[in-house]
Amino acid sequence: MATVTEAPPSAPQPDSKPPRKRGRLVPYWLLLPGILWLLVFFALPMVYQASTSVQTGSLEEGFKVTWHFQTYWNALSDYWPQFLRSVLYAGAATILCLLLGYPLAYLIAFRAGRWRNVVLILVIAPFFTSFLIRTLAWKTILADGGPVVGALNTLHVLDVTSWLGFTAGDRVLATPLAVVCGLTYNFLPFMILPLYTSLERIDGRLHEAAGDLYAKPFTTFRKVTFPLSMPGVVSGTLLTFIPASGDYVNADLLGSTDTRMVGNVIQTQFLRILDYPTAAALSFILMAAILIMVTLYIRKSGTEDLV
Repeated sequence: MATVTEAPPSAPQPDSKPPRKRGRLVPYWLLLPGILWLLVFFALPMVYQASTSVQTGSLEEGFKVTWHFQTYWNALSDYWPQFLRSVLYAGAATILCLLLGYPLAYLIAFRAGRWRNVVLILVIAPFFTSFLIRTLAWKTILADGGPVVGALNTLHVLDVTSWLGFTAGDRVLATPLAVVCGLTYNFLPFMILPLYTSLERIDGRLHEAAGDLYAKPFTTFRKVTFPLSMPGVVSGTLLTFIPASGDYVNADLLGSTDTRMVGNVIQTQFLRILDYPTAAALSFILMAAILIMVTLYIRKSGTEDLV
């Protein structure tokens, strides 16, 4: 009796071309709105301001691109005191924010416990009100004859600050000290939040290991905590210094003509004098100066792992 054996089914032949991955373009489509946003609201205004900075003319006659690069030199030579003042005020506010913010961020990260969320809400609470309102509040806090000025006079603190040139007599308003105080208060959360994020990432077992090696608390902080929190320090100082150096609200409301920053000059040139080329040139000079300082600072800090 003969048996018939069926041939096994043939294996499917692989296609010569791999199947097309339809989802490989999805990330690019998701990036498209952000790219368009940057082009329309960042790149195009930058190009327009660059062309404005090399124009000549007036508002009545109209401005024309004449490639007048002399505007940059004139703006820098006329307003270099305001540039220097902006860097000094922003640097002082950044240092104060770091000195005030680091202990608070450390407390939130390692000691707050169940109160951590409450303290974080208190840190970001100033954002619930307008930047203008927060700055105007400092006019009341530092008003002549107020409790703050009275306490400083009683402690003879204003005598020292007047000798250093930070205040004028028994007044705090319309002085460099008032402007720096306003900058410090308004930008302090930008320092605390990156510091807290960086400190919160540190493994607590590293502190225990340092203690097992008989390291004192200050040595543990100097050798372990602070080096590991450097990304937060760099991020916080950048987030504080960059906007503070271009700020004009604090100098306008809390300062005087002697405490004007470059942001006040740019505002005046744009809105009052209507000298658009000079205002645009000042903006680009400020941007270039900040970019150079930030680049050097990041390289000197020895970390590129920013929070």
